[in-house]
Amino acid sequence: MPDAIFAHPRLAAVYDPLDPDRGDLDVYAAIAAELGARSVVDVGCGTGTFALLLAGRGLEVTGVDPAAASLDVARAKPGAGAVRWIHGDATALPPLRADLATMTANVAQAITDPQDWRATLDGVRRALRPGGHLVFETRDPARRAWLGWTKEETRQSVELPGIGRVTQWHDLLDVSGPLVTFRTTVVFASDGAELVSHSTLRFRERAEVEADLAAHGYEVREVRDAPDRPGREFVFLAVRP
Repeated sequence: MPDAIFAHPRLAAVYDPLDPDRGDLDVYAAIAAELGARSVVDVGCGTGTFALLLAGRGLEVTGVDPAAASLDVARAKPGAGAVRWIHGDATALPPLRADLATMTANVAQAITDPQDWRATLDGVRRALRPGGHLVFETRDPARRAWLGWTKEETRQSVELPGIGRVTQWHDLLDVSGPLVTFRTTVVFASDGAELVSHSTLRFRERAEVEADLAAHGYEVREVRDAPDRPGREFVFLAVRP
């Protein structure tokens, strides 16, 4: 089941204004252009920001996400009719013969169960054409990004038209091996509602990811640094032979 931050209608509606800086997506858009991709599958598309960015550039885009509330937000945005939206995970993808599949931000790490991860890699592979690429990022565990996930470090407030002031913060709850669990709290000043979402991310080592990709029929072409977060993440470029 998707986390409440994506699946609760009230939380999904404020997701974008609480995370307004999506400069990280420029990296993926540049890779799509570099690879000459004309058709893209955005796995874990959420509220559709990246899918709509690519569609606005004339690409054929399919967005898939298990959170219906996030997809409702995506479908209500300008230009949404140019994107094919699918409610589900990567196993719900048809054989699209896409040039490129992406998993931006936390999508890959949010797939914590090993069986689900294997099913995701298989589902994406079926959706790609031979020679198509899978590109995604995952944080370098050595950097221990979770140490900054505290209320003091992450607290933010925004004033939203028609909604009022909304405040959000994160609290680290548990680190158990590669699994890191944190809580997101969102407070709506208009009625005092306090909504909570619990999330777990899996921090995979680079060698582990490379082995998983090879085991599921991919060739790893390159592992890049994230230019906007140098030294903190691995960006994998893999191809379906």
